[in-house]
Amino acid sequence: MAKIKIKKDDTVVVLAGTSKGKEGKVIKVIPATNRVIVEGVNMISKHTKPNAANPQGGIIKQEATINISNIMLIDPKSGKPTKVGRRVDEKTGKLVRFAKKSGESIK
Repeated sequence: MAKIKIKKDDTVVVLAGTSKGKEGKVIKVIPATNRVIVEGVNMISKHTKPNAANPQGGIIKQEATINISNIMLIDPKSGKPTKVGRRVDEKTGKLVRFAKKSGESIK
């Protein structure tokens, strides 16, 4: 299993599918299935029964998962999609993610 380089709260752009070109924040990463949930992307209609929380029931719009290969991280410097690398930080000695386009470290 490959290392997942996308984390929660990253800003990403969708590369393929019905939501192609849309940007959003990662809400959840599911490493077991290599999928992520991105805010406002890949919306589906879910039919729900009435319950205590929602006495009316009906149809709810919500985000569905999208494959991790179909998204790309937005470079914090240029605002364009970039690949993600990992390197040891000189100051702290810890492994940090960085944008390959600009060389900028990602929080």
